Amino acid sequence: MTEAVEYDVVVLGGGPAGENIVDRTRAAGLSTALVESELVGGECSYWACVPSKALLRPALARSEARRVPGLAGAVQGPLDAEAVFAHRDYWTGDWKDDGQLDWLDSIGAHLYRGHGRLYGVRKVAVTSPEGEHHILAARHAVVVATGTRAVVPDLPGIAGARPWTSREATSARRVPGRLLIVGGSVVAAEMATAWQALGSRVTVLVRGSGLLPRMEPFAGELVAEALTEAGAVVRTGVAVEAVVRDGPAGPVTVVLEGGETLEGDELLMATGRAPRTEDIGLETVGLTPGDWIGVDEGCRVPGHDWLYAVGDVNHRALLTHQGKYQARIAGAAIAARAAGSPALDEGRWGAHAATADTAALPQAVFTDPEAAAVGLTLAEAERAGHRVRAVDYDLGKVSGAGLYADGYRGRARIVVDLDREVLLGATFVGPGAAELVHAATVAVVGEVPIGRLWHAVPSFPTISEVWLRLLEAYRG
Repeated sequence: MTEAVEYDVVVLGGGPAGENIVDRTRAAGLSTALVESELVGGECSYWACVPSKALLRPALARSEARRVPGLAGAVQGPLDAEAVFAHRDYWTGDWKDDGQLDWLDSIGAHLYRGHGRLYGVRKVAVTSPEGEHHILAARHAVVVATGTRAVVPDLPGIAGARPWTSREATSARRVPGRLLIVGGSVVAAEMATAWQALGSRVTVLVRGSGLLPRMEPFAGELVAEALTEAGAVVRTGVAVEAVVRDGPAGPVTVVLEGGETLEGDELLMATGRAPRTEDIGLETVGLTPGDWIGVDEGCRVPGHDWLYAVGDVNHRALLTHQGKYQARIAGAAIAARAAGSPALDEGRWGAHAATADTAALPQAVFTDPEAAAVGLTLAEAERAGHRVRAVDYDLGKVSGAGLYADGYRGRARIVVDLDREVLLGATFVGPGAAELVHAATVAVVGEVPIGRLWHAVPSFPTISEVWLRLLEAYRG
């Protein structure tokens, strides 16, 4: 090992959360080193959010155009898969991170390529791909932002079947004739939407009762209904017991409980995520390798005043935008402590508390129809002991929705705290619904009283007029 190189902050992991920590600490004048073993930009930029949305956008645009009079007849043909893939490749930079490296240089951050591990208190050891070794010492903080990896269950035959995970599903260059998808998560629903539109015959196998189990039940129901109408098969309450692949390039067969078999050309296992912490030296600071890293509201690891964890790895909210939010919160806290601030603003909604992770978590799912939500579902609010009322409205009855597309189908729900008359949550499902969720996020975070929301007049004729209809329904 070489002599330690000192920085104010060392960041382990260069995904969106790690990048945002670097950005915030450099903006505060702190010297910062970033350690990344793959591509700067992380899972989101190359194998998740960005490529998946590039695959989905043509599918959603075509679906909506087919319901617009005067345009429908012009968009009846198949998608140009090669053009879709080329557009995706453009947005991933052809899986090169040159642009991210230019940005790091521009802000004066130092990148170490290689595998990083904690090396005791305030230290990180880095092994480069060429076998070089470095020790980095942090004067103020080490931040773990190593993210997650896809979990593939240990089923008989799974290794030889070479299943897709989210990485292969977003980077594949060939449309499989038949695609089997195991899981009911966002990845399962979005990739079913994308690949069905690109020409695959998709079958989705869900162990639970429906798709998108973390959202209001009607969200998954409407998405499953649309997938079925598009030609996909969605089966719930089924479990896979084994997988068999016929040769290196042959079809793949899944065996269900009870012995039924299904055959496809590719198999996507969308069955959850696990933290990338198994080999980052957690044991050197008294933590357990392979575990999620628990943190406080400021994303600092309890009992370690120098150690922070942001993004998926802390298991607070496995969403890119929340990881970036946590990084902004933690970056501000690191900068304040480095400057000798006697007290931090760590109370609810404080500058150094990631309150939105639990109180106002927004999510948009780019299926057809889109599903978007923020805050608590009705069931979550009731379990938390709130006295609540859910107010629903048929999105298709809003004038803006009818003008958006013929036969528009969707649904909206707000969850109202009856004691304080503020919103605890909202869910929207329908074409273009993802753009509705930020207004709801502002209402939930700001705890805007229902009486004041009455004065937030939606423009006519927009789909956002659903807000007026929801408030009218609440008032009776």
